[in-house]
Amino acid sequence: METEAEDGPSDKEESNSFPIHRAVFNNDLPKLSLLLRGAKTEVAEKDKHGNTALHLAVMLGRKECVQLLLAHAAPVKLKNKIGWSPLAEAISYGDRQTISSLLRRLKQQAKAEMTNRRPDMVNGLKKLGDYTMELKWDFSSWVPLVSRILPSDVCKISKKGAAIRLDTTLVDFSEMRWERGDITFLYRGDRPQKTALHVLDNKAKVFQVVRHDESELEFEDEVDLLMSSDIVAAQISTKPITFSRAQSGWFFKADRNEMIGNYSADFFTVNGMSLEARKRREHLSEEDLQKNRAILDNFSKGAPGSMEPDRVITEHPEPVRRETLEAPCPPNLTWDTYLEEDDPPILGRKHVSKENSKQFKATIAMSKDFPLEVDMLLAVLEVIAPQFKHFNKLRDFVGQKLPPGFPIQVNIPVLPTVSAKVTFTDFQWRDDLPDHLFTIPDDFREDPYRFPDL
Repeated sequence: METEAEDGPSDKEESNSFPIHRAVFNNDLPKLSLLLRGAKTEVAEKDKHGNTALHLAVMLGRKECVQLLLAHAAPVKLKNKIGWSPLAEAISYGDRQTISSLLRRLKQQAKAEMTNRRPDMVNGLKKLGDYTMELKWDFSSWVPLVSRILPSDVCKISKKGAAIRLDTTLVDFSEMRWERGDITFLYRGDRPQKTALHVLDNKAKVFQVVRHDESELEFEDEVDLLMSSDIVAAQISTKPITFSRAQSGWFFKADRNEMIGNYSADFFTVNGMSLEARKRREHLSEEDLQKNRAILDNFSKGAPGSMEPDRVITEHPEPVRRETLEAPCPPNLTWDTYLEEDDPPILGRKHVSKENSKQFKATIAMSKDFPLEVDMLLAVLEVIAPQFKHFNKLRDFVGQKLPPGFPIQVNIPVLPTVSAKVTFTDFQWRDDLPDHLFTIPDDFREDPYRFPDL
């Protein structure tokens, strides 16, 4: 007896295959609560459009469903098929309470993830040998006026046991703002997580614990910023990335090989690297758009200073908070028709979006003579990267599958208009590093407000 080939689930089977999603779609709180208490429920499951139940709850304005899902550890970071997280969809919908709840839970989930990874990270550091090394950063831009005022920096990394010391003159670099100084970051893996990382101002002789928590005022400021800015999804695309040997010479081409410091290095061209950026702004008013355009104009002209619009200062300033937007019209869809759609349907506010992709020219020099291994570098960058945006980009790039050797020099984009050349120099294995390098000097006093952004 012949049977029909099964190409996939039937419409009826598919309709019943996402019970949590269906309960959210139908705003059936009792059913959702019952399902979430079930032992086999997967709260992170995605439907055919890549949406989690939390995505649906946000896009449909189901506030009670959002809170119930968050109470059962629904992940806030996951993206759907078109690349948007529940938080991005919440910003589009415009309900301030929902945005606040998702942002708060996102921070909690990120903190919990770091806490879980910390023991392995500390054990990995202890197993490595002790050493010192310098990194030179040279920033450049294809925008002439911007390039003229970009900084450079030489960082020194010292590693002993589970402790890392980073000496730098560039405290932070974000868009057009940075702070210079004689700064030391001390990470001590043998201390509790809340007091493991300190930043020292060696000129002022003060230190500060790098906070993991923010004040309620800072949190509400962040919510305001999200509600008044473009929703941005930007990433360095490395999926099609390939490496080819760089050539030197005019007539008789040869594979490029040069000495960088004391180490021989083979140069490679990085092919296929691009910055893919997508922006949504359906939640913004005309006034918001004008303010944001003024900020971008200021940046493109290379004007230093604050990139935020001017604020009116009063004798007793009271922050004016962004209010919840009027809810978008609910979609004229049933659960079954939602699943039948081939393309992900718009369930919330109609998207106003823009996409662009910029190709980057990048090179990398790999040295087989350099004594450090890539995994050893990544173990250190894991500690440093969260505090510095440019170190974070370096960590992401070095984590790719690279040609043989150590990436002794890397050219990478760190912002849409800014690239950086990173060169590793003066590496030394050290078994004689003194303990005082990794302790706060006795004559330093604590100043919890020295670095307000840390």
